[in-house]
Amino acid sequence: MSSEQKLCMDEALLKEPTNQTERKNQDGYWPSLFTVVGFVFLTFNSIMALYRSKGDMGAIFFVVFSYLDLVVLFYFLRQFERIPPPESPRREHIKMVVWLLTTMLTAAFSYKVAEIMPLPVQVLVWAMAGVTVLGGFYAFFLHREGTKA
Repeated sequence: MSSEQKLCMDEALLKEPTNQTERKNQDGYWPSLFTVVGFVFLTFNSIMALYRSKGDMGAIFFVVFSYLDLVVLFYFLRQFERIPPPESPRREHIKMVVWLLTTMLTAAFSYKVAEIMPLPVQVLVWAMAGVTVLGGFYAFFLHREGTKA
């Protein structure tokens, strides 16, 4: 089969409307068993961290913020996966939300790690966080597939 025929077949498959009921049953509205186990584990660990904080408001805020950020992040990642790929405005908005949530989580964890480190390591931690955030921004918003850097 020639590459031109494959391209025509790919284009036809992209234009073919998907059966929404089939898609709902395929990936489902209910999370998988691994997802449920992961959230139970996350919730249990968060509750244990709150219990061990013994009233330290900084630790309580950090745990609650991290837990809520992760839950909302996973929700939006799921929404992002469900939206069809071609340049959808909703997809771009969700991509922005995902980047902001990961940036906030990176900043929160960097703050907690840098808090207990000596100054040279603090600088390194914040530099790595900055590179991670900027790399994520580049990957999400500036890099286009098919272009050579």
